[in-house]
Amino acid sequence: MLARPAFVAALAMAALLALSAACTNGGGGSDDGRLRVVTTVSPITSLAENIGGTRIKLQGLIPEGVNSHTYEPPVSDVRVLADADLIIMNGLKLEEPTLELAEANKQADAVILLVGEETLTPAEYKYDFSFPESEGKPNPHLWPNPALSLEYATLIHDKLVLLDPDNANYYDANFQELKRRLEALDEAMRTAAATVPEENRRLLTYHDSWAYWADRYGFQVIGAIQPSDFAEPSAKEVADLIDQVKKEGVPAIFGSEVFDSPVLEQIAGETGAEYVDDLRDDDLPGEPGGDLHSYIGLMSQNMRIMMPALGGDASAVDAVDTGLVFNDGPSPANYPQ
Repeated sequence: MLARPAFVAALAMAALLALSAACTNGGGGSDDGRLRVVTTVSPITSLAENIGGTRIKLQGLIPEGVNSHTYEPPVSDVRVLADADLIIMNGLKLEEPTLELAEANKQADAVILLVGEETLTPAEYKYDFSFPESEGKPNPHLWPNPALSLEYATLIHDKLVLLDPDNANYYDANFQELKRRLEALDEAMRTAAATVPEENRRLLTYHDSWAYWADRYGFQVIGAIQPSDFAEPSAKEVADLIDQVKKEGVPAIFGSEVFDSPVLEQIAGETGAEYVDDLRDDDLPGEPGGDLHSYIGLMSQNMRIMMPALGGDASAVDAVDTGLVFNDGPSPANYPQ
């Protein structure tokens, strides 16, 4: 990865690489005629994968298990972006360096779709622990809420149909099946959430990614460990969280499967709360091509982790199909590792 100054300096080199790409590739689809789609975080890649199926050539950019807020794209991403017909990002300040690179190097007729910014109005943005309003960066983690992910999927479907109308019927069929599964996931998550005792419906997490989920299922996010600058919290902030967890009797606090948090271990040790350290924000479970390696698999696994720790039952999600919605060939997606 490039440090920020190096990234800015690399834009000139990126422009040269983009010019070279433009000279060797006239655009309008991949070599086999498929639409070239580039995505950022893996939940968005998964939604595009399921709708586009075998009719698109799909490349994810941000490796799973990497902090998407601090990811600095390597210069090698330039050619991928320069070749794309459709670039799908979350927006809401999540992937700013990648967005800069895309805007500087995309083909003239390529489309950049910021699904988060198309899903919510500014009045609906959430500002909270890691995303204070004073810094002007709203919480971008809409996708844990499957109703909002369905909005993402709708936007992706509509753009694929617009850019590739010859395959509209195929995209329609895949989208309708994905929609059915997302609605089933939403209902299963609602059922599971309702089994958690009301007094336990409070979340303290490492990363502040559950705000939109909590609103939908009647939970309250009482804190997040990671500050807005992604440094460690201050001693006073930790002490305040310890007092809050003790006061509210929170049975479990949740860390990340990717990032260790000695602070959460400390809070658990001093409060008696269980420390659960394997929640996932955008790191899909399983291996690419496997049934669990999907957005729906991600959220189903998170429910299996969260609900029992809070005194509930996650078995409702077991009936939700997490596999690919199409069966006419292998997945077209390249998930960077």
